[in-house]
Amino acid sequence: MAMRSGRVELKGSTRAALPGGQDVGPTDPNQQIEVSVLLRRGSNPREFPTAAQLGADLPRKRKYLSREEFARLHGASTADLQKVRAFAAEYDLKVVSEDAASRTVKLSGTVQAFNEAFGANLRRYQHSSGTYRCRTGSLTIPADLEAVVEGVFGLDNRPQAKAHFRLRKNAPNVRPRAAAAVSYSPLQVAKAYGFPTGATGSGQCIAVIELGGGYSESDLDSFFGNLGISTPKVTAVAVDGGKNSPTGQAGGADGEVELDIEVAGAIAPAAQIAAYFAPNTDQGFIDAVTTAVHDAKLEPSIISISWGGPESSWTEQSRDALNSACQDASTMGVTVLVAAGDDGSSDGSTDGTPTVDFPAASPFVVACGGTKLAISGSAIGSEQVWNELSANEGATGGGVSEVFALPTYQSSAKVPKAPNGFVGRGVPDVAGNADPESGYNVVVDGQQTVIGGTSAVAPLWAGLLALINQSLGTNVGFVNAQLYAAQAEATFHDITSGNNGTYSAGKGWDACTGLGTPDGNALLAALKGE
Repeated sequence: MAMRSGRVELKGSTRAALPGGQDVGPTDPNQQIEVSVLLRRGSNPREFPTAAQLGADLPRKRKYLSREEFARLHGASTADLQKVRAFAAEYDLKVVSEDAASRTVKLSGTVQAFNEAFGANLRRYQHSSGTYRCRTGSLTIPADLEAVVEGVFGLDNRPQAKAHFRLRKNAPNVRPRAAAAVSYSPLQVAKAYGFPTGATGSGQCIAVIELGGGYSESDLDSFFGNLGISTPKVTAVAVDGGKNSPTGQAGGADGEVELDIEVAGAIAPAAQIAAYFAPNTDQGFIDAVTTAVHDAKLEPSIISISWGGPESSWTEQSRDALNSACQDASTMGVTVLVAAGDDGSSDGSTDGTPTVDFPAASPFVVACGGTKLAISGSAIGSEQVWNELSANEGATGGGVSEVFALPTYQSSAKVPKAPNGFVGRGVPDVAGNADPESGYNVVVDGQQTVIGGTSAVAPLWAGLLALINQSLGTNVGFVNAQLYAAQAEATFHDITSGNNGTYSAGKGWDACTGLGTPDGNALLAALKGE
């Protein structure tokens, strides 16, 4: 498609064809769709704090922006919003909503109108998982919007991410076990990791991002009742038409949703939990995170994300948008925790090439890897890297980004170079019990079951940080620098045994379990400055 005069390519919008998909013709030009347009920050980008600046002080010495202050200082400008309105009118698109804080304008219209507005050619692709509306190549925008628009999401609705949880396999012929499988309640794991006992998460709101599935009140009541805990307050938030919609299949997304709520809620039972439901697309993922980050009503202090995909599977504009949302969160004292993936160092790539999962690779999140934990009494008996690849039960993700540069807080962590030689961000930062052979007892779709995966580690850490936030009387917010500055020997259980394929555990940080698993009370003391 030739570029019209006065138009420019939208930076980072290039998209490859759907792998394994077949083009079966054009999308109905009269089909109505809704698209999210991300605008630049209203402030001078040079005024926005870097990761190094954000993590310089202990939590009690920091001043975070309120969501209202953030919107005023860094939200989309009135002039930029007006330019997008004029653009929409020119192409017969309707402005559905504007949110200056998240810098997002929602536009609706026909496929034909969007094709013309953004120089797209939307096609139908058949795939083994379904039929999707897809595009290839780059988008274009009017030249006067080049500095204004940072991303356009929703034209293409292919699945973007997968949930990082693993059901324990009960098949008798999987392979002989070196040791009998065990399972634990989240409370047993928390006790082994020395989580603070004098807090309940009161005053905190934990957001969980969900791209499918749902939860039922009866499942939650059953799970928490078994633990002798009152069911936490859980609020479902609809984003882009997503909703709490249980499928009735424990192996599906319900397993992810209920695992997230049950693990976080068991650790911090007085915290409110907000589940943001969105479609599994790059638009849905980004909008769910930005909605949680800028939610001035529920005001999450912690966001737990257990979904992701290889960083190469994202467009540059999608990665930048999600990374930007996590950076926004850091200025408001919101901690973002992300599962590192469940397919070992290859992250499920067909050729086995080492790669990291995104958004775990964002330098503004705490990336969470996985271990196999054996509890003796109420303490750690032994712990090693989670790797059950030979039994087809997954392994912790981890490695080095080929996109995001090594952040300052990892400068002394001895992160190796990425496979392509790039000096990149190391993943994960921390770890926790994740092996389905030492998994968590949960209730999903009316059934008691055992689930593992790094999906469990993000809400486990979310619960811990809710306890710490309450104990400190302030949010730890962007905590990465403190994690790496803390006395690792006292604050973490260093994991030195095992591998995730390409990378092996060793003393100090490694690309399997990061700094290690937490000693909760020691971490609380370190964040107090004691």
